[in-house]
Amino acid sequence: MAVIKRGFLILFSAILVLASFAGVQTASAADSAEKTITILHTNDTHAKVGPKDGGMGFAKLATLVKELEADNPNTLLLDAGDTLHGTPFATVEKGESITQIMNKLGYDGMAAGNHDFNYGYGRLLELTEMLEFPVLSANVRYKKDDTRLLKPYEVREVDGVKIGIFGLSTPETHFKTNPKNVEGLDFTDPVKEAKEMVKVLKETEQVDVVVALTHLGIDASSTDTSIKVAEGAPGIDIIVDGHSHSTLVNGQEEGENTLIVSAGEHTKNLGVVQLTFDADNKLTDKNARLITQEEAADVAEDSDVKTLIENIKKEQDVILSEKIGTTETLLDGVREHVRAGETNLGNLLTDAMIAATGADAAITNGGGIRDSIQAGDITKGDVVNVLPFGNFLVTKEFTGEQIKAALEHGTSDYPNVKGAFPHVAGMTFEIDLKAGKGNRVTNLTIDNKPVELAKTYTVATNDFMAVGGDDYTMFADGPLVNEYGALDEILIDYIKENSPINAKIEGRVAAALPFNDVSKTAWSRMFIADLYSKDLIKGTSATTFSPKAELTRVQFASMLVRALDLKATAKTPFTDISNFPKEIQDEIAAAFEAGLVKGVSAKKFNPKASIKRYEMALMLERAYEYKTEADYKAKEDAPFTDISHLTDEAREAIAAAYELQFVQGYGHNDFRPTGKASREEAAKVTSVFLNKVNN
Repeated sequence: MAVIKRGFLILFSAILVLASFAGVQTASAADSAEKTITILHTNDTHAKVGPKDGGMGFAKLATLVKELEADNPNTLLLDAGDTLHGTPFATVEKGESITQIMNKLGYDGMAAGNHDFNYGYGRLLELTEMLEFPVLSANVRYKKDDTRLLKPYEVREVDGVKIGIFGLSTPETHFKTNPKNVEGLDFTDPVKEAKEMVKVLKETEQVDVVVALTHLGIDASSTDTSIKVAEGAPGIDIIVDGHSHSTLVNGQEEGENTLIVSAGEHTKNLGVVQLTFDADNKLTDKNARLITQEEAADVAEDSDVKTLIENIKKEQDVILSEKIGTTETLLDGVREHVRAGETNLGNLLTDAMIAATGADAAITNGGGIRDSIQAGDITKGDVVNVLPFGNFLVTKEFTGEQIKAALEHGTSDYPNVKGAFPHVAGMTFEIDLKAGKGNRVTNLTIDNKPVELAKTYTVATNDFMAVGGDDYTMFADGPLVNEYGALDEILIDYIKENSPINAKIEGRVAAALPFNDVSKTAWSRMFIADLYSKDLIKGTSATTFSPKAELTRVQFASMLVRALDLKATAKTPFTDISNFPKEIQDEIAAAFEAGLVKGVSAKKFNPKASIKRYEMALMLERAYEYKTEADYKAKEDAPFTDISHLTDEAREAIAAAYELQFVQGYGHNDFRPTGKASREEAAKVTSVFLNKVNN
């Protein structure tokens, strides 16, 4: 009996072992049937090819691509547009240099962005012939016969999975490139075209997954967005997007299970999407992430791509390195400055336009100024960096009414940034922020005389604006007087003739204020006007603002409370504000309740003490977290060397406020944390804060 039992046990054990092996084999077979496909993506690189351009650069990008392809050979590399234009590296050869790099990296497809049309659509077609992959767009059509300019879609089979990829371009291209570049083209409804593409790809091509490669963006200010496509064209699995320079770390779900991904700008990130399929090629999972330039800090540059870039630059440097003059001061082309106010570089450029044409006035858009020029020697390359679009100078005739309408349009978002913001010469004007849009331009003069609305003036502008670019539609019908050379060459000649350059802000464009002690040339004027127009700040009298006067702790706290419209539900614990008006007491109570302020002790607020710069940063950081309901942590420490003695909370607040651009330092290393903040400084940081959190 015992033997029988032992034999049975042996047999039973053998069966278990065999069953266990069978189970392992079954699981293994299931695992092998599962497939993973990787989609890598970039967007809005704007021809910024190297690490000195602010991103990781294409050579490092190439290394990452190779590493990811080694991990998973089932990998596609896509670009969502605005790639072939933007820096001298591209414009010197009208985009051909970028085609060489993209071919070297092995891209599999690209959407046509608005700036990819900057050389004209004829040149874009030439560049598509140089590229070893398709440039896709389903919604760019010839007006004459409704045929498509570019290939609408591409089907790629990867490990047996059929992937349908179609492209879309922003209809904003009509005014976000020179309209002449797309003359004769129609940018049709992206949603309508997307619906057709989904139907074709699924029903005719029988694809397993649909990828939309779009240059639409997610900005609320845009009429046509990738969100709108996701909601209006069901059946898209992934939208690889560009145009709004959005950084979607893990993507965002929109519509019926559509994942939108975007990698920011300027090769600062490489997007990675993992698609998982079952044995029947059904998409079962999709995950998105970004590899940031910080994460890739130790990644080596690909030697072949690096050498290619260096060789191209060597050929171009001979021309671009030529010295043309000097400047005694930095010529300010910072994006946030040229799109929101007068700068000395904008003045220099428009002065050059007047000098070349003899026009009554000149106007150019801040969005066309793309870089600053450092103090010292100026080269041709510096000027091309400032003006990379190859625009030409023209003169047209406009009435005073048209000029005023143009200025109203260009300043409609002031003091918020807007690419259409006007830089001018030969004219001056003020902006009344308390007036309604369309009626804000006041005290408009040309040649120091009030503008006559019915009179005709000769105006110098760039050919982009002259045909309605940046939505300056009122300029499109003005009769052409003359055409001149390229705008960068005009500026180069002016610098040569007038070097050394000492350009200044002169109050050509200023916010209207009743205060006679705020200079029209002061950068802070716009911020003071912004808060004044919103009734968040007042003067020290009807005609004075006292910009240099120190601000107290209670004044700044009250300003933030009014800005955020906070209301207290309990009394403040501070006993040293009892002599203040009840309105102020309630504001400090609201600030304390919201966590914006703390006392110097449990009972004391020290309201009359001048607020220190680090205290201002603390309040701003707390206000930002309160407003956004986010625990914001700066990605990096602030660069200042004089804040090490502060508390951890104060240092972290300064880093966050600096990263959010609420505060700045004195030079690169000094913050002066215990320095006392002035009324104009408080106005600036509060205005920037409000515009950041409300837009």
